Amino acid sequence: MTTPPNDGLLFDVAAPPTPVERLLLLADQYVQHNDTLDQLLRAGSPSGPAAHVASAQHLASATHAAIEAVSDARLFASHELADAMFRLQQLAFLSSASTDHGLPMARTLTALAPTAAIGCADTVARELHRRRAHSTSAPDHRLTATHHTALREIALGNVVTTSSQGREYVHYRDERVLIGTLRSLEANGLTERVPDSAPSAYVDGPLQDRIRLTSVGVTALAAVISSPPASKGPGTAPAPAAAPTKTGAARSL
Repeated sequence: MTTPPNDGLLFDVAAPPTPVERLLLLADQYVQHNDTLDQLLRAGSPSGPAAHVASAQHLASATHAAIEAVSDARLFASHELADAMFRLQQLAFLSSASTDHGLPMARTLTALAPTAAIGCADTVARELHRRRAHSTSAPDHRLTATHHTALREIALGNVVTTSSQGREYVHYRDERVLIGTLRSLEANGLTERVPDSAPSAYVDGPLQDRIRLTSVGVTALAAVISSPPASKGPGTAPAPAAAPTKTGAARSL
């Protein structure tokens, strides 16, 4: 997302993220933070706060910046928006407070942060649509309901992939995400894999690959987050999934 260059500039200047995009990016930052804490805990790092204090302070600052961005949008002061702002203030407080605790408690304090940030993004997007329905960007109709669901699950930090005995699997949490959908999103530059960055699926197991939204994916999800497509669209039905594991969270690649 770029804006036309100003007079005298020989390059495009990236437009600042919208309030909804900023909240999606914030959720991603919390996912990365939690993944890092999980790895530190796995490695048996000391329980003192020094290992995560800088990251937690950055998150608190980023959350305050998101609050300011939403406030600057001058949206209608609905009860839903007020609740969302309270949740963001709580996130900033919890992130800051986590610097006074060891790793286990710090990880607990930010555990639900991605979910809260995405919930706030939903609310802000709805309020923006109500106020500027005539001028908001039209949703990307290439995104089917299946794509939307997958992007949202990824934004929540609920999707990882792993390999076992020569086969690859995708693990999800709340909504089913199929391998074909991930491949489609990645091929279109909406998502990316970060190898060995997510916690293992079981004790002493291998690290998993975190699936994250790219900047293009953030923009795409922000455009439809509060109004997902009504159907999967013609010709987009995924192939039948392989039999689930005991947890029902994996599908074979």
